Amino acid sequence: MTTTCDKFYIDGEWVAPAAPGKVQPVISPVSEEQIGTVSMGGTEDVERAVSAARRAFPTFSATSPEERAQMLQKVLALLEERAEDFAQAITREMGSAIAFSRAGQVPFGIAHVRAAIEVLADFPFLRQEGTTAIAREPIGVCGLITPWNWPLYQVTAKVAPALATGCTMVLKPSELSPFSAQMFAQVIDDAGIPAGVFNMIMGGGPDVGAALSSHPEVDMVSITGSTRAGIQVAQAAAPTVKRVTQELGGKSPNILLDDADFARVVPLGVGAALRNVGQSCSAPTRMLVPKERLAEVEEIAAAAAQAMIVGDPADEETVLGPLANRPQFDKVQSLIEVGIAEGARPICGGPGRPEGLERGFFAKATVFSDVTQDLRIAREEIFGPVLVLIGYEDEADAVRIANDTCYGLGSHVQSADLERARRVARQIRAGQVHINQPAWSAHAAFGGYKQSGNGREYGAFGFEEYLETKAMLGYFPE
Repeated sequence: MTTTCDKFYIDGEWVAPAAPGKVQPVISPVSEEQIGTVSMGGTEDVERAVSAARRAFPTFSATSPEERAQMLQKVLALLEERAEDFAQAITREMGSAIAFSRAGQVPFGIAHVRAAIEVLADFPFLRQEGTTAIAREPIGVCGLITPWNWPLYQVTAKVAPALATGCTMVLKPSELSPFSAQMFAQVIDDAGIPAGVFNMIMGGGPDVGAALSSHPEVDMVSITGSTRAGIQVAQAAAPTVKRVTQELGGKSPNILLDDADFARVVPLGVGAALRNVGQSCSAPTRMLVPKERLAEVEEIAAAAAQAMIVGDPADEETVLGPLANRPQFDKVQSLIEVGIAEGARPICGGPGRPEGLERGFFAKATVFSDVTQDLRIAREEIFGPVLVLIGYEDEADAVRIANDTCYGLGSHVQSADLERARRVARQIRAGQVHINQPAWSAHAAFGGYKQSGNGREYGAFGFEEYLETKAMLGYFPE
């Protein structure tokens, strides 16, 4: 079965691209065979979509929070109703294990819509400061650029707050995971979102992404992607002085303090690092452990990684499916080879496909030890099922190593002493710190320090990116 994504969603209608002959194949990460096609847009499509969003903005921005909450409720209901369809599409297009698609990819994506509705209930769009009124107003037309690794989750993390705050938008999802994006646009249509409020164009970064970023009628751009892509978007946006928010790369540390229950937290840390086959920007892929306990951690980590079933993502027993695409597979294999060449020691996994998997972009769950901070695998974002173990001397050394990176997105701290864990967490230069494996929250601010980006997503913090602040002095009587 092949799926054809040959229409864009512009001004409330499914329309053909301006140049319909530009088509890209969609490749199965399991079979490496073509399973669909996606039409690739260009500057003319961006013009049509941005014009539609601009026309819709005056009316939509004047809607009440209650009206927008009702619209989002319809979106939420449709996403919940079609959850299994989304799970199947995500598994098919980018190889997420079906169990993870059902338990993570889809429900986490739906949670962003639910969180936006909750925030809308009492968000202070107008507040009083003496005689001054502080108004929070929608920024305007938003360009939203999302990646292939969490295809629904990243779309809703941007679309939900944009809708909630009264913005109109043009979404450019990844052309590498187009099936779920097409389904999401249909949800928007079926929910009755007014024409022009939400528009979607498929296409590549150099064409659609660049045109969106540089367009003078686009008021802000939000991108989730690589640091390289984020830099390109910021450069394209600079001449029009638009707001740019970026959620970019990471090389997140997981500090295991010496009083932690290693038998419990090491397997949890391995699972967190390799979740989604390591294709998460905030994956804690550097596990920092006391040097004197490195051998103990090696044994536990290797056992945890080797217990993860790698295989057909349609099999409900599979934990790790394939990497999402050929370029990512090649990159991961190359960096595993680099790690070995530079002297790191693989305690499990290594280069090549797992035994019995001769086709598909499958990689072995790999854990390296004897890793020092000067190695590439300790510093570069691999974006695959690769965890590195790094020994530290004491607590201060652990914090130093954790912060010795150009990134600062996620981080983890494990300790039996909560106050000690809090002390370490406050010293880490990252946008999020997870203390003792907490539950994920759609309301916890998410974003990065340093080259991991700027701005924040999720919950009320996500609203801020889509709002301008207006002070009206003398608005209230003395």
